[in-house]
Amino acid sequence: MVDFAGWNMPVLYRGIIEEHAHTRTSCSVFDVSHMGRIRVKGRETEPFLEHLCTRKIAGTVDGQCRYSHVCREDGGILDDVIASRYAEDDWLVVCNAANREKILGWLGKHAAGRQVRIEDTTLETAMVAIQGPRTLELAREVVPIDLTGLKRYRFTHGSAMGVEYAVFRSGYTGEDGYEVVVPAGVVPMLMPPLLGTPEKPREDIKPAGLGARDTLRLEAAMPLYGQELGEHVDSLSAGQAWCVDLTKDFIGAEAMRKLEQDGLKVTLVGLELEGRRIARTHTPVLAGDARVGEVTSGTMSTTLGKNIAMASVAVEHAGEGNGLLIDFGKTRAAAKVIPLPFYKRPKPAGK
Repeated sequence: MVDFAGWNMPVLYRGIIEEHAHTRTSCSVFDVSHMGRIRVKGRETEPFLEHLCTRKIAGTVDGQCRYSHVCREDGGILDDVIASRYAEDDWLVVCNAANREKILGWLGKHAAGRQVRIEDTTLETAMVAIQGPRTLELAREVVPIDLTGLKRYRFTHGSAMGVEYAVFRSGYTGEDGYEVVVPAGVVPMLMPPLLGTPEKPREDIKPAGLGARDTLRLEAAMPLYGQELGEHVDSLSAGQAWCVDLTKDFIGAEAMRKLEQDGLKVTLVGLELEGRRIARTHTPVLAGDARVGEVTSGTMSTTLGKNIAMASVAVEHAGEGNGLLIDFGKTRAAAKVIPLPFYKRPKPAGK
């Protein structure tokens, strides 16, 4: 257990490699209650979020989720969030734990004078992620609601056995699965059906910690705030142009339009390294003897059996197949630019 943004969080239960492999082959449960959960309500909620989010919000339907960035005027990323629409005037914004107070302040600042109410529900609710290729099959056994037909980045909400719930078909592992939000007090009752008991634990569904969550998301090239994302970088240079709509006006749009017009100086790439030494965050990336970037995240991939990293590098060195060097100080390791993501979950048989 470690302190993480003021929360006491599990890094591992049995071992990161074991938990990673179990998530890729069966089903794991992650406690992600540290993520900020902010309800935004009121008549002007949709245009308010449209103004703050890089992604197009208008046109989102009830029960749909949108991954987006929230940026400063200069394009620096304040956080990456998921905005989910309960109704036109009722949304849930999920943000990173370390950024919750910052995002609450940013929302409050820009809500002034608008018919918008901001409500932090983080401490009164809990959030659990259930991830892995067997999740949908096993959920039918342990979840007391029918999730058949729930599509990716959609959610359903209601009440079951007197408990309010919201179930999202989303996650941060590269696998299929659900993220469930319920009142904090009922979580102890929900865990035994999911995980079994200490005397009789389930073998198909097991708990996993922050360590496996990080290696899983890295294989799937999902960015992490504080590493790939941060106030020092804009959404385009962070390789996340897919969640930016420059045809609309949002905070930071003007700066990013200029950046697109002038051309990016750096971009995010995938690297495959020779050797077994893992490239940690901020490790320099070289072309010859010249520094051309730095590693944002690195690991030895459990699934692929390869030494991988994501790095922010100068665009002229970002071409697929380009050879670079990782500078460990006294030693260097050869690296090759490869496509992202490193891992994609296999399609079900017959599809």
